[in-house]
Amino acid sequence: MTRFIRDNALALFFLLAFLASLVGQAFAGAADYNQRQITGGGEPISPAAYVTSSEYAVDVAENWQSEYLQFLAFILVTVWLVQRGSPESKPPGQEGRESDREQGVGRYADEGSSRFARSRGLAHVLYANSLGIAMGLIFVLSWLGQSVAGLAAFNGERLSRLSDPLDWGAYMLSPEFWNRTLQNWQSEMLAVASMVALSIYLRQRGSPESKPVGAAHGATGVEG
Repeated sequence: MTRFIRDNALALFFLLAFLASLVGQAFAGAADYNQRQITGGGEPISPAAYVTSSEYAVDVAENWQSEYLQFLAFILVTVWLVQRGSPESKPPGQEGRESDREQGVGRYADEGSSRFARSRGLAHVLYANSLGIAMGLIFVLSWLGQSVAGLAAFNGERLSRLSDPLDWGAYMLSPEFWNRTLQNWQSEMLAVASMVALSIYLRQRGSPESKPVGAAHGATGVEG
């Protein structure tokens, strides 16, 4: 058990932090929702009822979709674009999908490689792009989840004001949906740009997300 925790400590830490944040959001969100309910003359609800509401679902989904969009964009864009001096980038001149030798696939695969790395055809293509595909699927599903939950929350608010509800297509084109979406996208893109640029000149000793403390500013694709 000790070895398992040590070998998976990074994933376990962020998983526990995620769960703690999710629970915290449920209680804080319920308190905020109830405050608005009381101000508007409505009835407060329990945290359990809030967790199953469209209000909670849309807040969670809109954050998930923006995070996975960030990962998807970074994974795909870094195949072709570079940033000199950043540990998050390949060195200039190595843009592209790289050769079979560099990727260790086909006849260049070693005994520890997946059988899909040795194979050819559809199975190989899917495996060679599986990280981007997984991130893309999670992004699309969470974005759709945001649209459905957001529609329910938005229509609930409209009905409380005696306004006609919108259908899904109209909601997807509404300023409310795109305001929710773009305010998350812009923050994710800024965070990635900051990480790429600041890691050229700044260091964090011992972190693989940073270059070694003694590395030159121009060193690219070098991790500590």
